[in-house]
Amino acid sequence: MILSNIEIQKAIDEGRLIITPDPQPRDPGEPNCPYDTTAVDLHLGADLSIPQGGAFNYDLRQKGSFAKFLSRNCENVTILETGYPLEPNKFVLGITQERIALPLIPNQTLAARIEGKSSVARCGILVHFTAPTVHAGWDGPLALEMINLGPAGFTLFPGLAIAQLILELVSGDPNENPSQFQGQSKPAGTSNQ
Repeated sequence: MILSNIEIQKAIDEGRLIITPDPQPRDPGEPNCPYDTTAVDLHLGADLSIPQGGAFNYDLRQKGSFAKFLSRNCENVTILETGYPLEPNKFVLGITQERIALPLIPNQTLAARIEGKSSVARCGILVHFTAPTVHAGWDGPLALEMINLGPAGFTLFPGLAIAQLILELVSGDPNENPSQFQGQSKPAGTSNQ
């Protein structure tokens, strides 16, 4: 069952969903309200990781941390006030400004999906296009896989409403099983620590 905007606000108030910073304003009638009828907007953070080519192939069967491998093979940039031009056919990794937590609470656990916004998609930008699931128990910002498939450049700005979070009630109580990216703070999946 997908949560409505009213149920999303209720989940935040009850601590079943934590979004930091808290989405404001909360009234869907107000300008810049981050809520649609069944989603809440997420915004682009200032950090990007740009995967670089090299004498390697991605092989997820290799032992070790994929996040560390990816981080070693990315150029990290901070988006300036003037923005970052995402040129056609260019792929980058971004991260949300928001930290999302979906605590495991008996009979009340939530899971989510992250999807791109249609206003961005209509410019040819795919955002978080192959792995939309945010598992129950997740805690951290969300990585954004972004590629420009449009005919023109697209400027990325910190704070741009780039994606939306759709929440669902989990049937049954899951066992804890943290992702290798749990607690990430960098777009490639590593943390600042």
